[in-house]
Amino acid sequence: MHSAESDPVTFHGVSPNNGDDNKRTKGKATAPSFQNTFGEIVCEIGRSRDDTVCITAAMKEGTGLVPYSTEFPNRFFDVGIAEGHAVTFAAGMAMQGMRPIVAIYSTFLQRAYDHIIHDVALQNLPVIFCLDRAGLVGEDGATHHGALDIAYSRCIPNLVVSAPKDGNELRNLIYSALNQVKSPFMIRYPKSSSFKFDKNGQADLIPIGNWKKVATGKDVAILAVGSMVKPALEAANALVKDKISCEVINCRFIQPLDEKYLKYIFDRF
Repeated sequence: MHSAESDPVTFHGVSPNNGDDNKRTKGKATAPSFQNTFGEIVCEIGRSRDDTVCITAAMKEGTGLVPYSTEFPNRFFDVGIAEGHAVTFAAGMAMQGMRPIVAIYSTFLQRAYDHIIHDVALQNLPVIFCLDRAGLVGEDGATHHGALDIAYSRCIPNLVVSAPKDGNELRNLIYSALNQVKSPFMIRYPKSSSFKFDKNGQADLIPIGNWKKVATGKDVAILAVGSMVKPALEAANALVKDKISCEVINCRFIQPLDEKYLKYIFDRF
C-alpha cells in the first residue's frame, strides 16, 4: 500500500513480485522493448524535425514517451484519459501543418474509433497512430489485450495499417509515414522485445504496401505479420530436418495488401 501511495504511476499496474512489496519481477530481454525503441525513435525524429509532436492519453510511461516529454516538453501533450480528444487534437494539428504522432494502447484506441474515422480518415489527414500493446499482453489482463485493431482498422478509408517485425523496421515505418505519406498511418506492435534495434542506425524508407521475402523456400509459404516473423523463421528452420523448404514473407503492411506479391505466391504454391 505504501509503495502504491508514494508512486501511483509506477504501481498503477504491477507484475508478480516474489513476495517483496517493493520489487517487481522482470524477464531478461536481448533487445530493448518496442516501447523503449519507440521512445528512442521519436526523440531522434524530434531533433531533426520541429514539425513533429507526440500525443498520448495518460500513457506516457507505458508507451515509452518519458524521454521525449523531457527533451521536448513544448511538443509533448498528455491529454489525460481522453483518447477521443487525443485523436481530434491530433487532427487539428495536422490541419495546421504539424505531423502528430499519437501513441496509445491498441485496446484504448477503440474508444476513439469514431474520431479516427470522422476527424482524421475522412479528412485524409497525416496523423501517425502508434498502437502499443497490440495482441495479447499477458499480465496486463484481458482489458488490455489489443486483439481487435487489425479487424477494426482495415475497413477505415485512407488508412495505411502496418506492423514491424523488429525495432529497426519500426524506425523504417515511422520515417516512411513521415516522408512518403500524406494520409493517416497506423503502426501496431506488441508489448515485448523489439528483437533487433540499431540505436545509431539509419532509416530505410519502405514503399507503401510492399512485403518482403525473408527466407526462400519451395514447398510451403508462411505469411507472417509483425512480431510473428521471428517465430515464422524459427518454424521454417525447424522444418528443415523434415526436408520441408519454407518461404517466409514479412507482411509488414496489412492495409493495403501487397496484391502483386500475393498473386506471385498463389502461382508458386
